[in-house]
Amino acid sequence: MKISDSVIGVFLVALAIAILIHIQSYPLIPGQNYGPALFPGVIAVGLLGCGVLLFIRGLRARLPLVELSAWMRNPVTLTNFLAVCAVLVFYVVAADPLGFLPTAALCLLGLFLKLKVRVVPAIVVAVSAALMIHFLFYKLLRVPLPWGVLERFAW
Repeated sequence: MKISDSVIGVFLVALAIAILIHIQSYPLIPGQNYGPALFPGVIAVGLLGCGVLLFIRGLRARLPLVELSAWMRNPVTLTNFLAVCAVLVFYVVAADPLGFLPTAALCLLGLFLKLKVRVVPAIVVAVSAALMIHFLFYKLLRVPLPWGVLERFAW
């Protein structure tokens, strides 16, 4: 998918304006000519300039605002992409109440089945991968992953 420079330029200008409005609430430091709003303000002005230049460049090019790539016209590829997006949303919603292990295993299993992996290998790999990822992040890297329904089995 190709998005016109004009669309990206408008987005950058809107972002810059939002930053400039937000930094007005930052406190001033007594006795100094600059405060915590200086660097975000400088960056916002740069974004504003880049956004205006991109918008002008996009208008001069006279290209469509959005052009779909070939993969987006293929229903199988598009549904695979949407499945990954759905799994990410499911993980965000279900990770705390269900816990990492069941949620990760269900996410992987769903994607494996969508990609036409046979059921038994999909289950084995999904559960094994979820356990391995949990071990790596929870034990080795000390990332606090949610236990959810498995709280009483926490190790």
